[in-house]
Amino acid sequence: MHTPFFEIVGFDLDGTLVDTSGDLTAAVNHALGVAGRAPLTPEQVKGMIGGGAKHMLAQALDASGGCSAEDFRTYYKALLAYYGEHLSVHSRAFPGAVAALDALAARGVRLAVVTNKFENFATRLLTDLGLADRFACVIGGDTLGPGNAKPSPAPINAMRERLGGGRAAFVGDSIYDIQAAKAAGVPAIAVSFGFLLGPVEAMGADAVIDGYDVLIPTLDGLCATS
Repeated sequence: MHTPFFEIVGFDLDGTLVDTSGDLTAAVNHALGVAGRAPLTPEQVKGMIGGGAKHMLAQALDASGGCSAEDFRTYYKALLAYYGEHLSVHSRAFPGAVAALDALAARGVRLAVVTNKFENFATRLLTDLGLADRFACVIGGDTLGPGNAKPSPAPINAMRERLGGGRAAFVGDSIYDIQAAKAAGVPAIAVSFGFLLGPVEAMGADAVIDGYDVLIPTLDGLCATS
């Protein structure tokens, strides 16, 4: 085992570990269909992912004229119901992600998922993809209660506490991930292949990776300098 190394590595889910854009786009378009709106493309929806389902749908509806709070509740329920039945139809782990998880586990690293997706959806998706057993904990956007999703540091802090403490790093694809990690005092790695809102370099991550094949060397480098 290489030493020193991070004892805990946490991962965002959507756009980081798993390409969920196909299933999220289908769910958004189902809700837009209920609202009588035109569908969006996966590329359009990708830029709306990261802040949770409610934030994603609000952006999709705003892009086509907005709606009342009462109507939004109806469309939101439709989105959640549809997604709950179709959350792993198109979703797949990004290339190299599973091998990287296994390599980290072989080093004795404790692994976690910290996502703004509902915990139930996250756990079910990981189970469907055969990944759930690799993670010692899964923290969703609703796990810690209102106001405690990323970019709050609360879920990163909870991850470290639940996994017994130690040096931790976090991997994500959105500004929410990087801000949460930084606020928690944890080195942050951004993936360039995720659901980016802008240039990956603009997020202020401690490192950027273009693929999972370089994750462990990147963590090695951060561990040596942090």
